[in-house]
Amino acid sequence: YELPEGAHVRLEIFNTLGERVAILVDEIQTGGFKSVQFSPSHLPSGLYVYRLQAGSYSQTRKLLFLK
Repeated sequence: YELPEGAHVRLEIFNTLGERVAILVDEIQTGGFKSVQFSPSHLPSGLYVYRLQAGSYSQTRKLLFLK
């Protein structure tokens, strides 16, 4: 993801029941391009949802994990 300016960033993964299964980022970050590695080996295959929040911006998208 890319941050146009510094902001508090929170990136979370949820299962289809709405339960949070991981918090990948929860910190103040400077602007620029960022990347996150996620190793879901402890999770079963299936559909998940990730939510990225940065300042007042929020985006939610689907994520399909297959083992």
